[in-house]
Amino acid sequence: MPQPIVPGPTYAEMRDPRRLPAALRDAANQARQDELNPLNLFNINWKRTGDTVDAIVLPKELTGVQANIVVLSGRNFPSGSMKVGPAYTTLAEEETLHGLRPGDKTVIGPSTGNFGIGTAYVGKLKGYATVVVMPDNMSAERYERIRKYGGALDLTPGTESDVILTLERTHGEYVSKPDQYVVLAQFELLPNYRFHRHVTGGAVVEAVQGIGNGQVAAFVSAPGSGGTLAAGDYVKSLWPDSKVVALEPRECPTLFCGGQGQHRIEGIGDKMVTLIHNIYNTDLLMLIHDEDTVRGMEVAQSGTQVLVDRLGVPRAAAEALVGKLGPSCICNIVGAIKAAKYLGLGPQENVVTIATDSYDRYPSVSRALYARSGGEPDAETLEMWAKSVFMGASLGEIVDLSAPGAHDRLQRMKADLWTRFGYSEAYIKQMAGQEFWDAEYAKIEQIDPLIAQVRGALPVG
Repeated sequence: MPQPIVPGPTYAEMRDPRRLPAALRDAANQARQDELNPLNLFNINWKRTGDTVDAIVLPKELTGVQANIVVLSGRNFPSGSMKVGPAYTTLAEEETLHGLRPGDKTVIGPSTGNFGIGTAYVGKLKGYATVVVMPDNMSAERYERIRKYGGALDLTPGTESDVILTLERTHGEYVSKPDQYVVLAQFELLPNYRFHRHVTGGAVVEAVQGIGNGQVAAFVSAPGSGGTLAAGDYVKSLWPDSKVVALEPRECPTLFCGGQGQHRIEGIGDKMVTLIHNIYNTDLLMLIHDEDTVRGMEVAQSGTQVLVDRLGVPRAAAEALVGKLGPSCICNIVGAIKAAKYLGLGPQENVVTIATDSYDRYPSVSRALYARSGGEPDAETLEMWAKSVFMGASLGEIVDLSAPGAHDRLQRMKADLWTRFGYSEAYIKQMAGQEFWDAEYAKIEQIDPLIAQVRGALPVG
């Protein structure tokens, strides 16, 4: 028997939680003490349901560049990652636009980790059974978190680089049975794009207010689903000369040159051009070495004293890094440093990137690093890693997508893949024009009133 919808926020309320009644904001903040309280859905925002964006400016003693590197922190989202946002919006749109109700169908979340965790979490709070389809060689902490939220696992062979097998399983076993399952297909459905363009994009712009010239010179992110890059679309709508920079593992340079290797950066580098990646609005591609991201994570986590004593990082800035960064976060930071160098940015200019999650789901990755490195790193090793990973970020392995035919090459890759999964060439061709993306973004104006309508009265206020 279908149950009533468990209410959650609109896109506008996620972008600015001050739109919520003060009593509801207070109740949502209290609900953080019980993460399975459904009021936590109203904590899905970049502001910890407060007034300011949760972000840090990295110390220049670490980055080695004059530009301001601003990092938004996703660790305080419910479930511990900002990927819960697209999981929520995709499910909320199914409820709002297609009449889905708890008890109707099982919710499926194809993922390599954080989106799957978000799917299981939102499903738990909203009363849906969930199954997460993901590779069988991800970090143990990811599986534990999904099971903690009551999600079932359908594991496919391989690692981050084998997501195509996850897609094939998803379409073959679940998309093909729409009477039983609803698939939160993060790689291909537009609520993911809408969330990041509106909610993350708004946070990116707010985060630089009062820093440098108050503008965003570049937005940098490594695509997994490609959704986060939509924040760059919002940035460009304000500052057309801003650059959107996409990052890939050097070990799996699919967008860069068609490479198909294995890598260690969980959450990115999925061997494909995702359907929701607005590739014509991406300006640069850069490669990041996967081992650098793990070493950089270890520096942030256990190298506080080294950063203070040997690099001159202020203690408060060094301590602020502890617990906040996983490998994909470090990848984004290194890419932001490379972008600042490549673009020749000065002290008044800002580069913004994202820390998707935090260290809490990567201790097993640290243990694997120790095994490869002959034990836990000493101070000399941590100093060497800090200087090589951050300050030594190179200007090699960069592709300027303004080169003739560069975007068209990626568009062909997108069409070659997604026509295999039932999308028409005509539909994919529309994605070559910015008008397509602007029209999808504009749908928020119609969707938000419907979300408010189907949820009824807010639980507090």
